[in-house]
Amino acid sequence: MMNIARIVGGGRLSGSVNISGSKNASFPVMAASLLTEEACLIHNIPRLSDTDTMVEILRSLGAEVVRIGEHSLKIQASRVMSEVPAPLMRKIRGSICLMGALVGRLGKATIAVPGGCSIGDRPIDLHIKGFRALGCIIEEKDDILKLDGSNLRGTTVCLRGARGSTMTGTVNVIMVALRADGETTIESAAIEPEVTDFCRYLTQMGAKIDGIGTSTLKIVGKVPLHGCEYAIIKDRLEAGTFICAGLITGGSMDLHGLQCGFLDVFFDKLREMGADVSQSLDGTIRVRSSGQLAGTMVNTQPYPGFPTDLQAQICALLTQSRNDSVITEEIYPGRFLYTSELQKMGAKIDVASPCAHVHGNSKLSGARVEATDLRASAALYLAGLCAQGETFVGGVHHLDRGYENFEAKLCSLGAQIERMEA
Repeated sequence: MMNIARIVGGGRLSGSVNISGSKNASFPVMAASLLTEEACLIHNIPRLSDTDTMVEILRSLGAEVVRIGEHSLKIQASRVMSEVPAPLMRKIRGSICLMGALVGRLGKATIAVPGGCSIGDRPIDLHIKGFRALGCIIEEKDDILKLDGSNLRGTTVCLRGARGSTMTGTVNVIMVALRADGETTIESAAIEPEVTDFCRYLTQMGAKIDGIGTSTLKIVGKVPLHGCEYAIIKDRLEAGTFICAGLITGGSMDLHGLQCGFLDVFFDKLREMGADVSQSLDGTIRVRSSGQLAGTMVNTQPYPGFPTDLQAQICALLTQSRNDSVITEEIYPGRFLYTSELQKMGAKIDVASPCAHVHGNSKLSGARVEATDLRASAALYLAGLCAQGETFVGGVHHLDRGYENFEAKLCSLGAQIERMEA
């Protein structure tokens, strides 16, 4: 039986929430633990279906993975196999990081094209471009890639793409560069906090990387790596989702744990709309109801621009603004599938990809809706929280892939949500 979520709308959220570790930072760090034979102790790993799948993949490759408490993993890859089981690889998009990790450790890899959410085309052409520039030979047959990195040499690699830089591509090329002879320079590297966090993890393992936090990275190859202990960053996308939840219900909340600076552009947009959102030096984010918000123009862009992974959530919020808004999706133009579900609840949204015209002052009513991907599921929950009556959300397995204890956290703030069998 499939689960659905029943949400009773109309209440205001209030209280305090601790932000979990970052899902998107977890995959690269977990994969990079394969680069050394020594044990790595990683803290702040969120307990999600996707991170559980990554643990399963690491174990299938021969790594010993031990849970220590709820959010820490001890990973020791004394031996590693080079071929990732295709069914596991296709379960999660984050598994793509294993491509760089295995070539970086073994000089070879056999992987299937990864899976994940259906949010439009997400090619790995920049990954392949970077690998080939470093001397990796790649063969593809029936969505299976065979990589031969037995003769890697440092070089200059540009990872600029038509829609900006690539986060996982940057991570992958860094790991391959660590095995190459000489020095590698990556130009147009992604600068997301998750990439910066990944680089800091590698330096804890002994890697020599200059330019961390910038779009130009210099990596010294053939430096021995060792085990280490590390705590990954908190999830900026979870924090952004809870901020939208507070605002859409006219409530107030404090969010704890997020590093300062991670959501600056998002905060600027909310303040432009009239929201009362602030972050103190200790990282606490304070959200307070300040009346009906104004509509706005949103353009998603690579970091530090407006995050594409908060696009659906702010769309739900903008249905409640006092005038109209326009969202332009610059990263994944096909990422508006969820809007047809919001329309079932009474939202007035006109989509002409890559733009969505969101009409404000929508009176949302409970309905039966279906989540199409991870962030879409969060948007439907937000809409359900402010709708009149009961909303039933299907496809909640998407939510479990990227939000830890999401429903429990919302209920601690006063939401009425329960899981039911369909």
